[in-house]
Amino acid sequence: MPNTKSAERRMRNSARKQDRNRHVKTSLKSLEKRYDATVKAGKREDAAKAFSLVSSALDKAAKAGVIHRQKANRKKSRLSVRLAAVK
Repeated sequence: MPNTKSAERRMRNSARKQDRNRHVKTSLKSLEKRYDATVKAGKREDAAKAFSLVSSALDKAAKAGVIHRQKANRKKSRLSVRLAAVK
C-alpha cells in the first residue's frame, strides 16, 4: 500500500499505463501472426497489406514508448526481408 498521495497517484497511473501497454503489445503480436500466416500462404498482395499494417503499428508503439524505437526498426526490417522472399 502506498504511504503518500503522490504514491497513490503513481500507482493508479502505472496500472493504467500497464493496461495500455499490454493491449498494444498483444495487438502487435496478433498483427505479426496474421502477417506470418499470409507470408506462409504465399499471398504476396495480402502480405504487403499486412506488412503496412504491422509497420504502422510498430511505429505507433515506438512513438508512444511501448517498445523501443530500434526494436520497431529491427522487426520491420526482418518482416520486410520475409516479404521480399515471397514469390
